[in-house]
Amino acid sequence: MRVRGRFRTAALALAAGGLFPALAAAAGEKQEKLVHVADTRGLSGFNLYFANLYNTNRLLFTLEAILLTIVMGVTLGYLMDKLVALIGLDLSKRDVKE
Repeated sequence: MRVRGRFRTAALALAAGGLFPALAAAAGEKQEKLVHVADTRGLSGFNLYFANLYNTNRLLFTLEAILLTIVMGVTLGYLMDKLVALIGLDLSKRDVKE
């Protein structure tokens, strides 16, 4: 019976910690929101531009990062297609059978 009582107490403590986070929080003052800032010391050129953009305008940074990823993916795909064609594989005339 003692084991069941201890198990029940532990289960209640875990449930209280999950249901009432304020009870499980460490003692102390409430913290402010976390601020994410990129360190720009020692950066130059393209890296400095993107770090400053990240610090000042997150939406524009996100849009430029997405656009850059798309451009790099299309460019890499095109170059690999040309490279594969040079070694004799023609992937454009492949029949797809589903």
